[in-house]
Amino acid sequence: MAVNAGIGMAADPRLSIEADVVGSYPNRVLRTLHDPNVTFEEYLHYAKISRADEDRVYGPSSEYAAKKPGVVGRLVPGTQSMLGRFPGLNKETKQDVSIAQSEHGTQLQHFDKETLENPELRRKSLVSPNGETGRHSSGVDTSMISEQEWLSASRAARTATWGAVFYLITTDILGPFSVPWAMTQLGWGPGVSLYTIFGVLAAYSGWQLWKMFLALDSDRYPMKNYGDIAFRIYGNWARYFVNVLQSLQFFLNVGLLILSNGQSISQLSKSHLCFIVCLLVFMIAGFIVGQIRTLAKFGWLANISVWMNIFIIIATMGIVAHSQPNYVASGASYPDLFNTLPNGDPDTDHPAPIMTTAGSAPGLAFTDNVNGLMQAVFSYGGATLFTELMAEMRRPWDFWKGLICADLLIFCCYLFFGCFVYGYQGQYAFNPAYQGIDPYGWQTVGNVFGVITGLIAACLYGNIGIKVLYANIGRDLFNWPVLESRKGKLIFIPFVPIYWALAFVVTVSIPQFSNFSALVGAACILQFTYTFPPILLLGFKAQHDSILPEEKFDPQTGRVERVDNGMKRWIRGLRKDALVNLWDLVYFLGAVVTAILGMYSAIKSMAVNYNSNPNLTGWGCNSPTG
Repeated sequence: MAVNAGIGMAADPRLSIEADVVGSYPNRVLRTLHDPNVTFEEYLHYAKISRADEDRVYGPSSEYAAKKPGVVGRLVPGTQSMLGRFPGLNKETKQDVSIAQSEHGTQLQHFDKETLENPELRRKSLVSPNGETGRHSSGVDTSMISEQEWLSASRAARTATWGAVFYLITTDILGPFSVPWAMTQLGWGPGVSLYTIFGVLAAYSGWQLWKMFLALDSDRYPMKNYGDIAFRIYGNWARYFVNVLQSLQFFLNVGLLILSNGQSISQLSKSHLCFIVCLLVFMIAGFIVGQIRTLAKFGWLANISVWMNIFIIIATMGIVAHSQPNYVASGASYPDLFNTLPNGDPDTDHPAPIMTTAGSAPGLAFTDNVNGLMQAVFSYGGATLFTELMAEMRRPWDFWKGLICADLLIFCCYLFFGCFVYGYQGQYAFNPAYQGIDPYGWQTVGNVFGVITGLIAACLYGNIGIKVLYANIGRDLFNWPVLESRKGKLIFIPFVPIYWALAFVVTVSIPQFSNFSALVGAACILQFTYTFPPILLLGFKAQHDSILPEEKFDPQTGRVERVDNGMKRWIRGLRKDALVNLWDLVYFLGAVVTAILGMYSAIKSMAVNYNSNPNLTGWGCNSPTG
């Protein structure tokens, strides 16, 4: 996940107005999702039923498969409507409803548009205040609705295809603008090699998450987010840890966007504005736009945002091929690249010749190399939302198709862009790249578009971050009302400026974009893509592979009779596929070491820059772009 994030054209699981439902949560039979008394075997039992049901309704031999769109239709999900939070209310989903009806003879007139679109009405229609099914506020007696009718309604609301997943993963990263700078820290050989290795490992981690989701998610016990996987394997402490870290990542992403767009505003003003004021301008814009509780209406803006970033990428490549680098910006952030004038400023009027290196450039420390590597972590950082994406799919088994296609596209496009710009600008490549081009007119175009897309992305991250905090702190600890209630809306209003103001404080204290992004990558993004998947899969396999043939789950009583419990059981499970499990353990430990090195390198580089570069010192008027 790079600096910005896109909002998908299809059933974007990040668009929600329900605080504890970060995704467009389907209308399912809601049970107690975080009940510690539900056994691992029960999750497996109902997941098998749901997968079989999905395969029968949407599989290769189903009626839906005979009517589904061609390859173009699956790869261009923009043809689906984003006017509503459920694109399921379009022609394609009407087909799903008709299929569900024909399969089971059910009638879904109970579920009107208002109920499908409003999470609180959906919740009320499923569960009454005492936890039992009851009468919907519209007068429908939900106790008369069968289990199969709920499942049919659930299927009608889950509309994302693997093409939509492909689109959402690629747009979530929204631009390879940090790759050229990463190449300056790594060189041709290490840069290309490490981007390739990290890409392969990111695909492997995505496969691990996909495997666990298929085995644990069901219509009876649906999974909503990354924390739910952690809960079903390790318990509530793991869920809270994952959710808190995810909230921190979104918070720091908002800070990064304030910083990068503050740099854009500074360049637009030709450095006539104090840099703190530039950051304040973007923060105030976030105060206003961030008051939108649901991002559903941002659908058309999301499409524009995607095309704006494509334009910035193409324009940047065209400009760097026919003009010199922005030596002023490079001198402000990387003065060591230039000779020093008598007054201590870098001599940007007489730069050294542009050069590229096969390996790490001379004079760079190991911490510089690691900071460059952390930009690769950003590039493959979409795993944070993989669970939400799979939760929206009509057939989650197809997720691997979108994952592989997205990873290949990210790898090819990012690496091509990074190598192209690095080849022309060499050691002077800037982060982000469009701020490192010299013609002021084109620089202005890039910055204007960057601010627009950055504001959309920041509001996305802020929206999700606030909702996660609201759910895990407000509702769990303080029993706050649902976000859609009148009290919930009143709480949300002051929450937005407080959230953005805190992000501003962090940003203005650390105005070092490359080091700041490296810290976020190492502390947060790396965990969701590389650290958590292998250790979660180890816990999953320890429990799954320890189940003996005589241990059966009884769906009538909800109980399972186990032969043994405790460590002996886990050891038995891990002995199966011992070599694969050993590899996952090594993978996990390697990710932990990389994260520690990344955080150490970023913090050390920040300290060095604080002491040596006045443009990168907190709470000052000097701009990092000069």
